[in-house]
Amino acid sequence: MIIAVVGPTGVGKTKLSVELAKKYNAIIISCDATQIYKGLNIGSAKVTEEEKEGIEHFLIDILEPNEYYSVKNYQENFRELLEKYKDRNIIIVGGTGLYLCAGILDYRFSEEENNIEFNNFTTEELFNMALLKDKNMQIDKNNRVRLIRFLSKKETENVEPVPLYNVTIVGLTTNRKTLYENINKRVDNMINSGLIDEVKKLNLEYPDSRILKTAIGYKEIIAYLNGAVELDTAIDEIKKNSRHYAKRQYTWFKNKMDVKWFDVSYNCFTSTINEVKDYIENIYKI
Repeated sequence: MIIAVVGPTGVGKTKLSVELAKKYNAIIISCDATQIYKGLNIGSAKVTEEEKEGIEHFLIDILEPNEYYSVKNYQENFRELLEKYKDRNIIIVGGTGLYLCAGILDYRFSEEENNIEFNNFTTEELFNMALLKDKNMQIDKNNRVRLIRFLSKKETENVEPVPLYNVTIVGLTTNRKTLYENINKRVDNMINSGLIDEVKKLNLEYPDSRILKTAIGYKEIIAYLNGAVELDTAIDEIKKNSRHYAKRQYTWFKNKMDVKWFDVSYNCFTSTINEVKDYIENIYKI
């Protein structure tokens, strides 16, 4: 069986995925656009060796921070793993919805688009390229990430790509107040755990890294290190951007995927784990 654990940042996906993998003797495939990079540990809330509890994790720490990696690269790596471990139970976990869609749905990319190195273009050039592709597209001219995603996708007759795999998708959710409190606390913990030193080291070694300049938790600290903002302002920006990202994650998963949502009990996370297990075992009759 293939189970995907999705939801916003800071909701508890990592813990649930490990518990499910232990229960069903599964491997775990990460679906996170930041955790694929080596060294981006604290700011990405990357799963630690202790948290893995001996479970095999894939698509984590596979790239240097200055290496280019596209959605299609992820799709290829992801599907190779599904084929290699087709006789094993698989848990997919992460909050990068586009990666998950590209992996399990019939997302196709043209060869011409695959060969474009979008990082070589300015955001204004990307916006003009997007207009050439579709003059009616509604993407903000300053939203570089969405422009690249739009340009990377091949136009197909199917508006909604069809599933290629039988994947059961479970999502973790909680009320907005609790989620935002979790996010704020997690950012404070990141700072106390050495995020500033992590970013400083990475930025010195990889000054031209795209991921460092775009990933939440890194771009804000770089602004502080460059003297553009005070530390308190940078921390507040991380919290704000993380909260906004969580809202976008909810929107993506609710609009793009068939998700069975579970309200998290933080006072007794075991009860949430058991609810998800009961749901899975009812589906697969195990």
